[in-house]
Amino acid sequence: MKRSLGFLFTVAGAVLALDLWTKRWATQALANSPPVPVLGELVRLTYTRNSGVAFGLGAGIPFPYYLFSIAAAVAILYLFVRQRVPSPARRLALALILGGALGNLVDRISTGEVVDFIEVGWGRWHWPVFNVADSAVSIGVVLFAFTWPRRDPAALEGDAARVAGDASTPPASAGTQEHDSGDGPTRSVAAGGGAVGSLPGGGADRPLA
Repeated sequence: MKRSLGFLFTVAGAVLALDLWTKRWATQALANSPPVPVLGELVRLTYTRNSGVAFGLGAGIPFPYYLFSIAAAVAILYLFVRQRVPSPARRLALALILGGALGNLVDRISTGEVVDFIEVGWGRWHWPVFNVADSAVSIGVVLFAFTWPRRDPAALEGDAARVAGDASTPPASAGTQEHDSGDGPTRSVAAGGGAVGSLPGGGADRPLA
């Protein structure tokens, strides 16, 4: 558990540090300035502040969005403490989500708004401005979804075949049953598929022919 928690805190801490540093740089270098092209019109640095959740969703709505970040952090810590994340890829995904959630949580608690500065788009089509924390959360969610465990189709077919075989198998017959034929008790054999009838000689009290 210590090793997995160390991995979680290392990755999440790196994401948090990078997010806070880039936000501080963007506030000092880009505030009150026009967008700065990085890859022409495709990628630009545009300073803005967001009061909603990731990618500007819910902006202007008075809601304590920091509760989402706290809930995500608590859930991820619980999964790691309870050792519910055996896959390395899923551990990386949750560590990225935790780092991003903490990065935006710091902004919401300190100023009530999140600093965004990365803009991607072309022509009239532009993705909402985002930051490093949003990127980490998005990558983590996609990676977590792709690493979700799936049952092997061959195993599913094997299970179905076993269930069908169990349903088609007749129950085992009882051993023997006794019948009264009038001349005395006769014994019939059900298991083994033998013929049913009286013993030779007309019964147990008569001599054998």
